[in-house]
Amino acid sequence: MSRALAAARSLVPAAVVIVVQQLAFPSTGPDGGYQWGLVLRGVTLGLLSALVALGMALVYRAHRVINFVQGDLGLVPVTLATYLILLSGIGYFAGLAIGVAAAVVLGAVIELAIIRRFFHAPRLALTVATIGLAQLLAFAALELPRLWHDVPESIRIDLPLGGRWDIAPFTFDADDVAAWVVAPLAMVALALFLHRTDAGVATRAAADRADRAALLGIPVGRIHTYVWMVATVLSFVALFLRAGIVGLPLGSPVGLTVLLSALAALVLGRMTDLVGIAASAVALGVLETHVSWNDELTLGPLHLDLGSDFVIAPVLAVVILAGLACQRRGVTRAEGDDTSSWRASEEVRPLARSLRRLPEVRAARVMALVAVAAFLVALPYLPWVGDPGNTLKAGAVLIFAVIVLSIAIVTGWAGQVSLGQMAIVAIGAALAAKATTEWGLDLALAAPLMGVVGAVVAVLVGLPALRLRGIYLAVSTLAFAVATVHYFLNPQFFDWVPTQGFHPAPLLGRWDYAATTEGTYQLCLGFFVLCVCAVSGIRQSRVGRAMHALREDEQVAEAYGISVARAKLAAFAVSGCFAGMAGAVLVHHNHQFTLGLFPVEENVTTFSAAVVGGMGSITGAVLGAVFLKGGQWFLQGDWRLFASATGVLIVLLLVPGGLGGALFRARDLAAAAAGRRRGIDVGAPLPDTPLTAAPPVDQPAPEPVQPVTTGGVA
Repeated sequence: MSRALAAARSLVPAAVVIVVQQLAFPSTGPDGGYQWGLVLRGVTLGLLSALVALGMALVYRAHRVINFVQGDLGLVPVTLATYLILLSGIGYFAGLAIGVAAAVVLGAVIELAIIRRFFHAPRLALTVATIGLAQLLAFAALELPRLWHDVPESIRIDLPLGGRWDIAPFTFDADDVAAWVVAPLAMVALALFLHRTDAGVATRAAADRADRAALLGIPVGRIHTYVWMVATVLSFVALFLRAGIVGLPLGSPVGLTVLLSALAALVLGRMTDLVGIAASAVALGVLETHVSWNDELTLGPLHLDLGSDFVIAPVLAVVILAGLACQRRGVTRAEGDDTSSWRASEEVRPLARSLRRLPEVRAARVMALVAVAAFLVALPYLPWVGDPGNTLKAGAVLIFAVIVLSIAIVTGWAGQVSLGQMAIVAIGAALAAKATTEWGLDLALAAPLMGVVGAVVAVLVGLPALRLRGIYLAVSTLAFAVATVHYFLNPQFFDWVPTQGFHPAPLLGRWDYAATTEGTYQLCLGFFVLCVCAVSGIRQSRVGRAMHALREDEQVAEAYGISVARAKLAAFAVSGCFAGMAGAVLVHHNHQFTLGLFPVEENVTTFSAAVVGGMGSITGAVLGAVFLKGGQWFLQGDWRLFASATGVLIVLLLVPGGLGGALFRARDLAAAAAGRRRGIDVGAPLPDTPLTAAPPVDQPAPEPVQPVTTGGVA
């Protein structure tokens, strides 16, 4: 009876989705008749989405991360199988078998070569690694067809069986039948694997506490390899069947279209309830089909053009937010460990005072600051910079450095994972363009005003942080970004959004910075310097110290009298303020507001750049921005994906603290060597722990010699 009750509870979210669909988007046609074809097509696509969602659930159970690569895991085997069938003539079923084998091998290689290297790493690092993997697999899928000297825009393979059936308003064929049969069989096989095999039982046992499972003799490494093999096969089956029904575009972000639906199902299924996840995925497939089929729906001032693909993503975002709002968060040890692991990131620490006082260390610091300042000021005039386009790109890098720095405030300082930062930047950009071109505000006034707007929006986005943590907060902020970019800032739905290009008015009525590329760069440089000074001051303030205490341990911070809720919202407000101002400067740098500057994928990419650069320093933010935009601007074609993906993985594997952390470690070693030459016993560098943090500014540091610790705010 208890199992039946649990199964019934698992089906409740799916039932709610179907009820909402029937009320808001009914299946009746123009003649008033019920269109069963809509429901059947929705079930078909929902079954395929369920396979992707179940693969994500398996990886989540094993690693407690969002697997951003799940939608692309099967892309390379599908491409290989399709071209073997179409161009090598080996036959449909032989190509299918080779594709399945390739998926098994690929899953094992990914886990053994990459994922296993992050076994003891923070979940934050592993999540960003999956982002890099998604880019790497997308690049491989683009390059693989070159073996046949063919580069198509999409791939489609039909099952070599006859039969076509018209069920209004769609026509179904053997590929649809294959999805109806194969997808449920794959789900049954997964259930049997988890409940009837030793490896499956061990997978379930190791899901919550991998370290404890290893102590009990469970081969956790081997279990994780099985998990990734199964997840890759599930992704392959879903994409292979999808290629026969609606086709599969190459080079497009499969992870956004397929992964977003799977992520919504994952949330409705409470991340680990496989029955609930599968049922919710099917229900969401029905909802998506009906949303796409309706031509237009007027809900007061919203005027939804449901024929547009831009509406489906916001609908899924609303489903995700509603599902998260209805979830009851527990307080188990596993969830606590999960949250702390998401917060964990290597922070840059200041040098010991005894080393900071050394003349050569002081001289090196001054020389470094002077050299960096001189380089930034002279950059537009250097011979190798060349054309004005490179000068504008350099200015954009400085703006993105501020954006990355805003992520470091909310995540690196306060430990709140936010994947919606670029949406706040987009809001600031759209409103700033409106304010300066139509309302007549000067940029010097519009930028701080957008900072206030960004702070307010960020606080509203951060309200779920009062009850959601770690991965759940990341999902909610990503849903906010999807809804904002695809709908609320889309001129297709709101005519207030500016779309025309403009020439920025002179700053304060006197400086026409937009007249030259050097002037635009100088505007970006001045904005960057002001933000750096402000961030440095906030870091040393009581508010900044409260954020850092929150990052280390919320319970300990609360025991010391820090208001956890206030510190969280303060972190979001400060972060949103800098993001909003960065949007205002960015749109005036670009001379036009366009959604092409703020794709949803940019939220995830910018976050990964913050992790790669290093969350703990301003220098890391600059390095992360250079890493983010350098490859996009200075590499050609598909190799931009390769450079970005491999760069992310290499940095995370070799330099866990990011590029900034590596730079400051080198500084620490040089300072330690200088101390030894002067007879100062600096000892070995200690690991980064709360005990090695810098003392608060209102308390004197102890006079005895301190050991060297890593990093510092540049």
